Amino acid sequence: MKKVTPKPFTFEGGERAVLLLHGFTGSSADVRMIGRFLEKKGYTCHAPQYKGHGVPPEELVHTGPEDWWKDVMEGYEFLKSKGHNEIAVAGLSLGGVFSLKLGYTVPVKGIVPMCAPMYIKSEKVMYDGVVEYAKEYKKFEGKSPEHIEEEINEFKKTPMNTLEALQGLISEVRDNVDMIYSPTFVVQARHDHMINTDSANIIYNQVESDEKELKWYEESGHVITLDKEKEQLHEDVYQFLEKLDWTV
Repeated sequence: MKKVTPKPFTFEGGERAVLLLHGFTGSSADVRMIGRFLEKKGYTCHAPQYKGHGVPPEELVHTGPEDWWKDVMEGYEFLKSKGHNEIAVAGLSLGGVFSLKLGYTVPVKGIVPMCAPMYIKSEKVMYDGVVEYAKEYKKFEGKSPEHIEEEINEFKKTPMNTLEALQGLISEVRDNVDMIYSPTFVVQARHDHMINTDSANIIYNQVESDEKELKWYEESGHVITLDKEKEQLHEDVYQFLEKLDWTV
């Protein structure tokens, strides 16, 4: 059976639009279920897939936050081009960071950062994560352990400037969170071992919106959109969206 790599998706649900953003080394598959859920509730959902993601890891290392931000903005403009003048945004991890950046860059109706990092991890920890992602991708491709080891050793020779740029992005967004005035629903998994969970408090405390809430999910890990409490998360995001002041 041929393995299918994830692609961007658009689910036409209604006039209200939500831009869904995946995480670093993730793909549109991370936000597909929530997209389907919201589509059934009458929302049009679009999820871009960042350059270098959902493809062999050798391609990832030659891309960076500027490329991915371009994909995010193109996703936003895509929804505008389809006649959606009011757009909310929800993003997982790096997607959550981008959702906050959108909040002080363009008009957004509401923001849902999910497990979004505001602390910089050491490059080593981030690098180890990328290597792990590379191994998993090669397993997904069906390669033998020997073949994988050989390719990973080769992969490690490539310099990864992406990580420094990623740290710069997180730092920039953290410095600008207090420029956000859109309603914000901060989502954080209690068992998130990928990021410093205090990030959620920073976002909640610094967002300037009068309409803001923070919810901790006690049973979930970092990829909260696919974890044990995903149904509850879907419902909570939907309820947040329903409270926004849409004109459509």
